[in-house]
Amino acid sequence: MGKTNEQIALKASWISIMVNISLSALKLIAGIFGHSAAMLSDAVHSFSDVLSTIIVIISVKISNREADKEHPYGHERFESVAAILLSALLMTTGLGIGWNGIKTIMARNYKAIAVPGIIALVVAMISIIAKEGMYWYKRSVAKRTDSGVLMADAWHHRSDALSSVGSFLGIFGARLGFPVLDPTASIIICLFIIKVSVDIFIDAINKMVDRACDDETLEKIRSLILSQQGVEDIDLLKTRLFGNKIHIDVDICVKGNMSVSKGHEIAHTVHDIIKNRIPNVGHCMVHVNPRHHGKVES
Repeated sequence: MGKTNEQIALKASWISIMVNISLSALKLIAGIFGHSAAMLSDAVHSFSDVLSTIIVIISVKISNREADKEHPYGHERFESVAAILLSALLMTTGLGIGWNGIKTIMARNYKAIAVPGIIALVVAMISIIAKEGMYWYKRSVAKRTDSGVLMADAWHHRSDALSSVGSFLGIFGARLGFPVLDPTASIIICLFIIKVSVDIFIDAINKMVDRACDDETLEKIRSLILSQQGVEDIDLLKTRLFGNKIHIDVDICVKGNMSVSKGHEIAHTVHDIIKNRIPNVGHCMVHVNPRHHGKVES
């Protein structure tokens, strides 16, 4: 039997934790012994990835619980809650890194800034390769499981890869005789992190406030319904994002002289085709309206 989405997501998350713990330790050592503020900032960023992935694991476990009396529509929105927490964690990390860089530059004591060692440069390159690899791995898992929180965590890896690029350039520039570029790299890292945190926050909020599906998905649903035998028209079609699931409410028109049993059969067919052909439909309600002489009776 194949692995469930939950098992796939949890495996990816534990791999992510192991990679980030290793990188955090490596960056911390390189930052201390290589005298690099940018590398120390990068170490903090990688450690924040460990915390964020723990949040991902918890949210995946909760969001995959079956519906219960207190949560009759399921627990999928816990993923959106986790994504909001992740965005807040990213924002806090980014602002802290940026502020430290600004303070160093504002002190204007550039001669006192130590020139980073070669170890910091090497670790920065290792981090770029490792984090970009983790981004693509986590991104593929997120698409496979259609998980918003996993996609948010994938972008967390990408932001770390970009911050490592900033670290590399800052360290490289400092070694060329421009020590101010090391704290400048910290500020650049900060901006990357803030941008990602805002994007994650907006996506999570859209899923929390019942935003409708995109136009392409709506048109696909509409076409599927109208292609079913017995469906005369669509009176109402509403969708909303519920975590990583889609909830759909539709009113279809059938001939007014049709029996209740036949109308129910058509509604059941519409329900099944939507559930089978549209990915991640968590709830689908189909209501039947009879049509008499061009008019609809509700």
